Amino acid sequence: MPHRSYLVGLIGSGIGPSLSPALHEREADRQGLRLVYRPIDIDTLGVPPEAVGDLLRAARDLGFDGLNVTHPCKQLVIEHLDALTPQAEALGAVNTVVFEDGRAVGHNTDVTGFAASFARGLPDAPLERVVQLGAGGAGAAVAHATLTLGAERVTVVDALPERAAALAGSLNRAFGEGRAAAAPPERRTELLAQADGIVHATPTGMAAHPGLPLPAELLHSGLWVAEVVYRPLETELLRTARALGCATLDGGGMAAFQAADAFRLFTGREPDAARMLADLTELAGTVGASN
Repeated sequence: MPHRSYLVGLIGSGIGPSLSPALHEREADRQGLRLVYRPIDIDTLGVPPEAVGDLLRAARDLGFDGLNVTHPCKQLVIEHLDALTPQAEALGAVNTVVFEDGRAVGHNTDVTGFAASFARGLPDAPLERVVQLGAGGAGAAVAHATLTLGAERVTVVDALPERAAALAGSLNRAFGEGRAAAAPPERRTELLAQADGIVHATPTGMAAHPGLPLPAELLHSGLWVAEVVYRPLETELLRTARALGCATLDGGGMAAFQAADAFRLFTGREPDAARMLADLTELAGTVGASN
């Protein structure tokens, strides 16, 4: 029986350093599949984020099996799709598009990726009161995941109060009134004194944005700390939290497990998520210093 081949890609801005091509191609090689993963960088092409619809149609016409979609196109792509999974619809963001029977269907594997990583890395973490820093695209996905995991209440803190309020409103519509709230940065001290854990979903701590997303003295040993940043895997926030004795979760699991979920959607084959996490740890370790 002839081997089926797969052609997938990633649409986004500044995606040269992305580990997605290597993660997908390595797993395909291990499974004896022929899979090519192509970055489609809007910066390189010189087109605006709004061109995502044209790129999507071109990929479908050229026989792509699916696409990953990243910043700044996760919301813009939605109007060009034929259907959304309930999770992607509730989130208002898509990071994986599958072409099937001439239709383009939008999924969000950031949500399932973070949930799987959290369940694996912090299985016994208390979830009564969670403080989340950041209400951007990654923040929306991890807040949905945290509430899906059973968090009683997530308080979203963002430098842009209207963005935090909008996310809290959409979370309450999806999960029930009172499950989410928004708070300004000035309230971090009191919130963290009473919290079970922190989810960090801002760019602070990335190689290009070093530093801590909050004053170190607000951290205490009674908190768990979950990070979304994975370049580098060891952020200053995680280093500081570990030194205090906090249970911690790095961003590598979310990145690896969202890729594993996308691989399953693209190929219909079951990925080895643990091997993909080992790949990510190796790849992030070798390139984290420069990217």
